[in-house]
Amino acid sequence: MGSSPTPGTKLKKIIMPWLIVALGYLLGCIPTAYIAGRLTKGRDIRQLGDGNMGAQNAFRELGAKIGVVVGIVDASKGAMAILIAQATNTHQVVILLAGSAVVIGHNWPVFLGFKGGRGESATIGVLLVLITQPMLLVGSIAVAVLFKTRNVIKASAVLFMPLVLACWWLGVSGLLVAYSIGLPCLIGFTHFLRTRRNLIRSA
Repeated sequence: MGSSPTPGTKLKKIIMPWLIVALGYLLGCIPTAYIAGRLTKGRDIRQLGDGNMGAQNAFRELGAKIGVVVGIVDASKGAMAILIAQATNTHQVVILLAGSAVVIGHNWPVFLGFKGGRGESATIGVLLVLITQPMLLVGSIAVAVLFKTRNVIKASAVLFMPLVLACWWLGVSGLLVAYSIGLPCLIGFTHFLRTRRNLIRSA
């Protein structure tokens, strides 16, 4: 007969998933665009452009090179949250929660009064690790749209809207297909809140 798990082992199994999710949130809270604005311009990115603390606003207000770097770092935050969660051999649901947490942390960072970005780059990083083939398939088209239009919102639409079809075509599991819909919806919800707030301010 195998030995029964000790109280310490049981406690670890209970606490570990929450720590993984909390770490994902804290990774998302790292304010890349804010740090870039302070270091390069001595300005608060939230006071520039549309006030969004993400790669798109950094691209417009801090320069193309800085915007690209901000986008890459933000995507890396999402990828890192998933890779760390996967390394712990935890349940897939916990891994997906960690991915959601990093996007939530980016959008509502505790360090800056819960006012962050919209989460496109962080979401891309999360999904690139989880569903690599579908993301690369539709991502190549989205990148072409981005270079042609210089519009992140249009490129994001081209990336995320057909993603579920690419997942289905490549045989991705139902849970990940649902996740490929839900996480971009979080971006859309955040965009709606930001746009609504700006319209109220300008009214």
